[in-house]
Amino acid sequence: MLGNSKEILLDAKRNHYAVPHFNINNLEWTKYILEEMEMLQKPLILGVSEGAIQYMGGFQVVSNLVKGLIEDLNITIRVSLHLDHGTSFETCKKAIDSGFTSVMIDASKKPLKENIEITKQVVEYAHSKGVTVEAEVGHIGGSEDGIPSSSTNARLDECIRLIEETGIDSLAPALGSVHGLYHGEPNLDFETMKEISEHVDIPLVLHGGTGIPDDQIKKAISCGINKININTELQIAWYQEVKKFIEKNNSYDPRKVIGSGEKAIKEKVREKTEMFMNR
Repeated sequence: MLGNSKEILLDAKRNHYAVPHFNINNLEWTKYILEEMEMLQKPLILGVSEGAIQYMGGFQVVSNLVKGLIEDLNITIRVSLHLDHGTSFETCKKAIDSGFTSVMIDASKKPLKENIEITKQVVEYAHSKGVTVEAEVGHIGGSEDGIPSSSTNARLDECIRLIEETGIDSLAPALGSVHGLYHGEPNLDFETMKEISEHVDIPLVLHGGTGIPDDQIKKAISCGINKININTELQIAWYQEVKKFIEKNNSYDPRKVIGSGEKAIKEKVREKTEMFMNR
């Protein structure tokens, strides 16, 4: 069933595990992820970036696609449809009005005071519609939707202030992770991560989960992370299998080409889910 992320993430916080957030890019990916998570009988957050929404045809298309698949595939697990890195109040409002059940407002590039003002506006509108809100403090580096950015780590005082002044439901503190592939070894600030977790009462989110070694993922969960975002890792797994298929087959049927990556996506979804949610 489709709902917001509040109970999904609070259960993760209470029981010390992380919920997987898998980004979707088309109908097939959405279907594969829903099917595999239904097999596992685990809750799921489907993330959609603004770029993916534009690629797929718009907010209404994405919302109706997810709702239709949940109904037609007889999905019984809890699912939240989440706008990933919404860049403005207007974008978040479009997502909410089209049926998204969770949004992230990312005003982290702006000064903290302005971040708080924008985030508060989103929270007021979202909560009036029963929609949950995630926000970011500091700034997560790497490349999101092809747009590169540098990293700025979050501070405890900034996190507390954003939470207290906005009423957000979950927080993504930038603590060394990056979007996309890492150049060198990940350098996560576990000490600050644990400190933030001990001083706030809402779930914490780790963006840029691709490329972080399993032992560091487990340590992050032990330090209070309750949601982990995965996108690039699914893309790579899908690409590798599709490339093999194209090299071996002379097929022009898009269903067969795209579908050749189904097993790889499902295997990666299962692998990540079992690791994140192993209590």
